[in-house]
Amino acid sequence: MSREIPANAENRYQVTERDLPLSCPMPGMTRWNSHPRVFLPIAETGEEKCPYCGAVFVLVREPDQTAA
Repeated sequence: MSREIPANAENRYQVTERDLPLSCPMPGMTRWNSHPRVFLPIAETGEEKCPYCGAVFVLVREPDQTAA
């Protein structure tokens, strides 16, 4: 069973590289009361703000598993 995330319910979301490519609303968010989907280039900046709802997304980089 997948967990739905309420769209536009928070002002700030932490995302990982597994969430890329990033869009707002994100795939797990309910969409019935949301805005059109927009893709955000967070991989380049590390932080992006949705131009529709103002939600801020912050990319949390996972530790490199190949480093010894």
